[in-house]
Amino acid sequence: MTKVRARGEDIRTFILNHVEQFPTDISKETATKFGITRQAVNKHLQKLTTECALIETGKTRNRIYKLAPISEWKQIYTITPELAEDQIWRKDIDLALGKMPDNVSNIWHYGFTEMFNNAIDHSGGSEIIIQIRKTAINTEMLMRDNGLGIFKKIQQTLNLLDERHALLELSKGKLTTDPKHHSGQGIFFTSRMLDSYDILSGGVYFSHQFGEAEDWLLENNQFSHGTSVWMKLHNHTARTTKKIFDQYTSGNDYAFSKTIVPVKLAQYGNDKLISRSEAKRLLARVELFKYVIFDFTDIDSIGQAFADEIFRVFAIQHPDVKLTAVHTNSEVKQMITRAKSGTS
Repeated sequence: MTKVRARGEDIRTFILNHVEQFPTDISKETATKFGITRQAVNKHLQKLTTECALIETGKTRNRIYKLAPISEWKQIYTITPELAEDQIWRKDIDLALGKMPDNVSNIWHYGFTEMFNNAIDHSGGSEIIIQIRKTAINTEMLMRDNGLGIFKKIQQTLNLLDERHALLELSKGKLTTDPKHHSGQGIFFTSRMLDSYDILSGGVYFSHQFGEAEDWLLENNQFSHGTSVWMKLHNHTARTTKKIFDQYTSGNDYAFSKTIVPVKLAQYGNDKLISRSEAKRLLARVELFKYVIFDFTDIDSIGQAFADEIFRVFAIQHPDVKLTAVHTNSEVKQMITRAKSGTS
C-alpha cells in the first residue's frame, strides 16, 4: 500500500508541475509518462480538483485543467515623491507573497524592487497596479503603470530608430535613460532570474524564458499607453540571485562583464543583415562589456560588410573585448571566418 500511495503522489506531483504546459493534454502526457491508462489518470485529476489544487473547465474532449490559485492580491499605488519600493516591499508585497524559501524570496525581492523603482522613476505615469496570483506550484506578478511606455521612453531618450531598436538595446543590458541614478542592470538580471519575464508596451512585446534566448514580436497598436510587466517563478526553485549574477561576471571580477546579443532582434521582417549600418546598430554599447556573445539563432545568412564591421573592424578597435559567435549555420560561420581573416 505504501508503494501505491507513493506512486500516486508522484503522479499527482507530475500533473501539478506540467498542467500549465499541457492544459488540454495533461491526461495523455501523464498516462504516457507513468505507463497507465487515462482512466487511472482521471482519478488523480479528480482528486486534485476535489482538493482545490486544480480548476476544471469544459467537458469531455474540451476539458481544460488549470492550477487553482491559493491566493490572489491586488493593489493600486499613486506615484508620489514619497513612494518607495523598499517600503512597499516590506509593508505589502512580502506579506502578499507569503512564506517562501529564502532564495525564492530573494529573487522576488530583487525583481519587484527593481521593476517598481523603474516605474516610479521613469514611467512618467500617475499610478502603478500590482497583482499577485499564487498557486501550489508557482507565483505570478503583474505590474502595470499608465506612463509613456518603456520602449517609447528608451527610443526617445536615446534617439533610436524605433521601439524595436529599444528592445535590442534592452536585451544587451547596462541600458538606462538616467545613468546618474541607475546602472541599467535591473531589467536584464530580473529577466534572467525568473522562469518567465514579459513586457508589453506600445506595439512591442518582449519575452524571456529561463534558459532560452529572447524573443520579440510586433502587436497591433492596441496597448498605446503604459507598460505591463509579467513575472513568474516556481515556488521551490533552486535558483539563486548569486548564481545568476555569477553567470555574467568573470573570475574574481564581479562587474557585469558578459552579455549575449540576440542578432535576430536586429533583423526587420525578411530583410537580410548585410550592411555596415545594421552591424553598427547591433554593436551599440557592446564595448561596455568584456565578453560579447552574438547569438545567431534563426539567422540564415549575413552579408560580408555586416560580418566585417563586427568581427574585423570592431575587433581591431576594441582588442580588450572578446567576441564570440554561437548557433551559426555553415554559411554564417564561413562569412565570419572570412571577416576575421581580412579577406573579402
